[in-house]
Order: sequence, then C-alpha cells, then structure tokens
Amino acid sequence: MREDVIAKLTAKDDASACALAEQIATESRESDRWYAHFDDFAALLNHPKSYVRNRAMHILAANARWDAEGRFDAVLPDFLAHIADEKPITARQCIRALVQLGRAKPRYAPQIRAALRCADLSKYADSMRPLIERDIAEAEALLSDCDRT
Repeated sequence: MREDVIAKLTAKDDASACALAEQIATESRESDRWYAHFDDFAALLNHPKSYVRNRAMHILAANARWDAEGRFDAVLPDFLAHIADEKPITARQCIRALVQLGRAKPRYAPQIRAALRCADLSKYADSMRPLIERDIAEAEALLSDCDRT
C-alpha cells in the first residue's frame, strides 16, 4: 500500500493527487490511520515538485496530533525551510500548515514563530511578498494563543 499511495501523491495527475492528499488529511484529523506512513510523507517535503511538497505539508500537519513518538523533531527543520520556499504558493501553504502543527503541538509554537519572524522574503515579487507577510502575521497571532494553553 505504501508505494501505491506515494505513487499516487506524486503522480502527474495533480487533480487526483490533490484529492487523495485531502482525503488522507481529512482522515488524519479523525484517526491515526495514516500516521504509520509519517516517514514516507516526510520524505516528500523535499520533492522537486512544489505541488507534492504542498501535499506533504498538508498531510503531515494533519498527522501532528498523533505524533507521540516525536517524529516531528527530526522533520521540523525541513518543514520550516518551506516558509521561504522557491514557490510562493508553497510558502503560503507551509505557513498555513504550520499553524495547524503549532496548535496540535504547542511546544513547537515558539520555534515556528521564530522561523516565521526570520524568514527572508526578499526573493519574492512585490505582488506576492505582501500576501506572504500577511500570512506570517496571521500565523504568528494564531500561534501566540498556543502559549496560553
């Protein structure tokens, strides 16, 4: 099953792959069924295709609540690197996923907020930079609530 799921998530048919990723993320919010494949999803964080990276972040964030083993400790640096991904849409997806991660695992919130504050957004076009800056500000505000839980 593992190879089949990864093949489908990385397939050229982006519509089907996106639908599968959404299904996995939705199921992951309800049960730990997909957590057993955490390492496989984490390996996709550095996939050459930005759509695949987006899917991986979405799925991983949905599985954060089941991470009793601390697997996120190892992948968090790779995850945080996508705050300033080469593709601005992937950066935006990462920021949204980090909010979900921080809420599921409040102990990561300070590290996530620090990475958001330090992100170098200078490479983005003037049309995208304000959107990413707004996403970061919203994420920091949402994650500040994690300190009170």
